[in-house]
Amino acid sequence: MEILRFYFPQLTPLQSAQYAQLDPLYTWWNERINLISRKDIGNLYLNHVLHSMAIGKVFMPIPGTKIIDAGTGGGFPGIPLAILFPDTQFLLVDSIAKKIKVVDTMAKELKLPNCETRNVRLEDLKDKGDFVTCRAVAEIPVLLEWTRKNIIPGGKNTLKNGLLALKGGDLDQEIKPLGSKAHVYNLCDYFREDFYQTKKLVYVRM
Repeated sequence: MEILRFYFPQLTPLQSAQYAQLDPLYTWWNERINLISRKDIGNLYLNHVLHSMAIGKVFMPIPGTKIIDAGTGGGFPGIPLAILFPDTQFLLVDSIAKKIKVVDTMAKELKLPNCETRNVRLEDLKDKGDFVTCRAVAEIPVLLEWTRKNIIPGGKNTLKNGLLALKGGDLDQEIKPLGSKAHVYNLCDYFREDFYQTKKLVYVRM
C-alpha cells in the first residue's frame, strides 16, 4: 500500500481503504481460482495494482468517460482504475465466466458503482466506449482488430479516444505499421522500481 501512496499522494481516504481491501480479497480468491500466479501474489501491489494505475500517470479522464477493459482476467487494469477514477464508467470484459464472476463479486465488495462486468468474447462485444484498456492480452494490431468497433470516434479528453495497452519488451516491430497513431510511454519514467524498466503503455488514437 505504501508504494501506491508514494506515487499517488492525492488518494482520498476512501480510495486508500479500497486499495487496502485488494490484498485480502485477492489472497482469498486466488486460493480458489487462479487470478494471479500464486508465486506472484506477494507482489500484488507492485506488479499488478501499481502497474494498472500507471495509466493514471499519463491520462486523467474527464467525468463521464467510458472505458472498456478488454480481457480483464483477474480485474487488471480495470479494478484499480475504477478505484482511481470514480467518475469514469468501466466495463470489464472477459471470455472466462468463472473469472468474470469473481471480478464482479470483488467490484461489489469494494462498492464500485462505476464498474460493470460482462462475460463475452471481445470479437462479440457490442458495447462502445471512449477508450479500451488492456494488459498484455495480445499484440497491438490484433487488439485493434478486435476492439476498433467498440471505440467511439473523436473524444473530449486530453487524449483522443483510442486504445491504452500495458505491454512489455521491445515493441518497435509491433507498432511500426501504426505510424504516428501510436505513442509509447516508458513506465520507468514514472516508477523507479526494476519491474518497470521494460514496461510500457502504448496509446493508439482512433
